Amino acid sequence: MIIISAPSGSGKTTIVKEILASDLKLKFSISACSREPRQIEKNGRDYYFMTPAEFQIKIKNDEFVEWEEVYPGNYYGTLKSEVQRIWNEGCHAIFDVDVQGGVSIKTLFPNNSLSIFIQPPSVAELEQRLRNRSTESEESLKKRVEKAVYELSFSPKFDLLVVNDKLEDAVKTTYQAIKEFLNS
Repeated sequence: MIIISAPSGSGKTTIVKEILASDLKLKFSISACSREPRQIEKNGRDYYFMTPAEFQIKIKNDEFVEWEEVYPGNYYGTLKSEVQRIWNEGCHAIFDVDVQGGVSIKTLFPNNSLSIFIQPPSVAELEQRLRNRSTESEESLKKRVEKAVYELSFSPKFDLLVVNDKLEDAVKTTYQAIKEFLNS
């Protein structure tokens, strides 16, 4: 299991997409969430979108490897059925998850996972990246930046820290670490 975590806006999703396009035998673990899809997002491709009530039923039925209430009323998690789907295809799962989810998966699978924390070069750069997305209200942006500052404190709990200062270098470092882990 390959776990990629970072504060929102750090570039983890971009890095994961680059790694998935490489020669490594990885499949993307699609997370479940209870928020509304953004314009370009598709159910079953980017996330499994569900209502908070549907998410809570799955929690009660123990259908998640891990889950978190990332923001009040907004749940994110990894379905056990999703991980099983990837393993049934003979591949390794790669996760693009928030930092708490990343720590949870690493705790559950300490010997069978590599956890990588993607860090922005600075909080100011992170805020600018989030602004450039044009998907957040000013209030939402402020909350995300505050949460990012908190999430940066989780970096020591990961096996590897990659600073995404230059995307090409961050992808190369991440790829090399995953390749070495899978070959060990």
